[in-house]
Amino acid sequence: MAMAMARKLWGGVILLCAALMFVLLAEHQVHASKVIPSADQQFQHEMYGTTQGSLRPQECGPRCGMRCSATSFKKPCMFFCQKCCSACLCVPPGTYGNKQVCPCYNNWKTKRGGPKCP
Repeated sequence: MAMAMARKLWGGVILLCAALMFVLLAEHQVHASKVIPSADQQFQHEMYGTTQGSLRPQECGPRCGMRCSATSFKKPCMFFCQKCCSACLCVPPGTYGNKQVCPCYNNWKTKRGGPKCP
């Protein structure tokens, strides 16, 4: 009698484990099917993020990292680039120049009249 009860109990445990594995596998398939573009894929389109308001605030860091990659003054470049990006929501393409594509970024000046954004 006790042996039959133990077999039923183990059978139930095995069935429960199989059901749990099925649920976890199904959940994994749902998450795996969602396509989330990486930062590299977003940079493939050259004009993405270069027009005012076309970036989201969380995208400023990677864009400014690209913009400031050629300078030897990375810390100030990143600081001002991220400040400008958070206000304008755009970063010009390349490591230098091209500011005409983002007027807000281009027209923001220091107290002395120099460019604020790198």
